[in-house]
Amino acid sequence: MNAGNGLLVLMGSGETSPTMVTLHRELLAQLGGDADAVILETPYGFQVNRDDISTRAREYFRRSVGLATVIAPDTQADAPSIGAPGHGEADKVRDLVRRADWVFSGPGSPSYALNRWHTLRLGEILRERVARGYGVTVMASAAACTVGFAALPVYEVYKAGHPPAWLTGLDLLGALGLPVAVIPHYDNAEGGTHDTRFCYLGEPRLAALEHELPDESAVLGIDEHTAVIVDLRTSLVRVWGRGVMTIRRQGASVPVPGGTTLPLEQLRDLVTGTAPAVVPLPRRPAGAGAGADIDVGAAHRATTAGTGGAATLQEAVAAAELRFDSAQAARDAGTMAEVAVELESVIAAWSADMEEDQGGEWARTVLHGMIRRLAQAAGRGLSEPEHTLGRILVPLLGLRRRLRADGAYDLADEVREAVAAGGVRLHDTAEGSEWQWEEQTDDQQTGSRSQA
Repeated sequence: MNAGNGLLVLMGSGETSPTMVTLHRELLAQLGGDADAVILETPYGFQVNRDDISTRAREYFRRSVGLATVIAPDTQADAPSIGAPGHGEADKVRDLVRRADWVFSGPGSPSYALNRWHTLRLGEILRERVARGYGVTVMASAAACTVGFAALPVYEVYKAGHPPAWLTGLDLLGALGLPVAVIPHYDNAEGGTHDTRFCYLGEPRLAALEHELPDESAVLGIDEHTAVIVDLRTSLVRVWGRGVMTIRRQGASVPVPGGTTLPLEQLRDLVTGTAPAVVPLPRRPAGAGAGADIDVGAAHRATTAGTGGAATLQEAVAAAELRFDSAQAARDAGTMAEVAVELESVIAAWSADMEEDQGGEWARTVLHGMIRRLAQAAGRGLSEPEHTLGRILVPLLGLRRRLRADGAYDLADEVREAVAAGGVRLHDTAEGSEWQWEEQTDDQQTGSRSQA
């Protein structure tokens, strides 16, 4: 472990999604592998499902990144002074975060996190980590909102209708000479017919808030599934992912694309307005070898290898539907079954995502629809010659075998019930599965298929 190689990492979204696995592994590798790793649950500490969120996060880092983590709880020690109730627990949390090689915090409410971290004096610990360049500190989504000198109260403005106003942030970036308000989810497009860019603010409210910022400051926007990595040792800033980092001053924006590395000094100049408003060209980090150029496209493709290149679950589901429809039109039952199995794997991969409203239920509805359509195709095959029925049932039973292997027993049961409705009875054995077409006579019944 080499905690002296300090990194501050800001993520716009997707912090526990398949798209960020490659980056998390890279960050862990810079620590030398084994690391004392802590997840700060504070931003979502008020939620009734916080234990479930923490469990999913720990499982994500364990399975996808190979990192064992502990949870720094959102202790309710409202008076951390010596002798006050909860003082000991608050001290333990502060010490845990201060000593950790790797600290991570993610989704939830920026305003709640700021209030709690102020009460527990955790903001001081986080600022100290950055100032002395210690370890890896990852602040994502709601936590990323808190790291500037000004912070956006997302819940209050977008969900409760409060007038837009800045909160006082942790100002972790102040020690780096970056007077910024960080806005993750910068390119959000969930609103469809209404503007949800800029972390659900939209253009009019962001423009109004900009007037309240000092002249020498700026908004630092980070797109979804994008990270900004500040190397505190080399003073280099790298943009990683599918989107861009945006420096916005008084309505004028400078986009810095993924794959770009620039000196921290240049970023300071862009923030304060002392550098030309131009897009920096991607460049190789100082001292890097000949093969060290950042291929952000390749990195992103690696993170999305299991999702057909899609950057979100929604995109993966849409792509799967198109492929399934094409296979159905071509009467290609094998590809139809393959798409359904792949989609089930994608849903499982995204199940650890800590952020809400990622479309999991919708994705499962689409998958169930695919299974029903496969079953309908099998049903039509029952009235056709046996070789046609066999061509349909073999991939369908292959789908059922893979679903059971993945532990998706409810979906595997749907396959059984669907083919049963069409007159096909399945019998599971230790060797596999046998199917019988019940409309045939006993001496015509077709037997074993080695599918589970």
